Amino acid sequence: MSGKNKKAGTTGRKKNPGKAMVLYTTALVLLLVALFFINQANKDGTQDLTRVDVQPSIADQPVIGSEDAKVTLIEFGDYKCPSCKKWSQDVYPVLKAEYIDTGKMKLAFVNTLFHGDESELGALAGEAVFSQNKDAFWVFNEAMFNAQPSANHDGLWITEEKIAELATTITPQIDIEKLKNDLSNRTTLPQVQVDNALVEKYRINQTPTLMINGITIANPFDIESIKSVIDKELGV
Repeated sequence: MSGKNKKAGTTGRKKNPGKAMVLYTTALVLLLVALFFINQANKDGTQDLTRVDVQPSIADQPVIGSEDAKVTLIEFGDYKCPSCKKWSQDVYPVLKAEYIDTGKMKLAFVNTLFHGDESELGALAGEAVFSQNKDAFWVFNEAMFNAQPSANHDGLWITEEKIAELATTITPQIDIEKLKNDLSNRTTLPQVQVDNALVEKYRINQTPTLMINGITIANPFDIESIKSVIDKELGV
């Protein structure tokens, strides 16, 4: 066998710093790629979804859609919240046309009082309208969000006078004098307190917050993510 003998004092192959650097760089690139795809999954709404053990009760809440719908979407909303207005005008119509009107999903509205006295007054008004006519509530709900000023939503605008004015424009018509009395006497405060208890129990900290069959949606304006969750719940 031909070959050169190892020199005295050597015990193996010399280390190759260049090769070690290549391996380190490759590992770093693979890690960054993995993090990228995890981040993209989160953005696309395909991340693991956490469902609460018991979803909020919608008993005696305003609900639109088929009672037998397989999917329930709960909107925690506030008439003083500009994001709620945007959601009501931009996202809700899309979901209504595709899922609510087709009997696949129902939607419940839970008052969320994050903007003080005006939020409470708006909630009292919505519950008062709902107590008179369940269908009228959804027309009033839309009218309230449309009436929210775009320039200065923090300014005073939810007043008993404004509520009465809006109520006269909706159909089905409601008893305006009864509505005024309900507001003056805070007749529907118990219903509003039920909503507030749900907000506290489920630790709602932003409006709008959406829960689909007990699953909280990270971004209420990501329509594709919302539809993905709904379709998954429908078994599509």
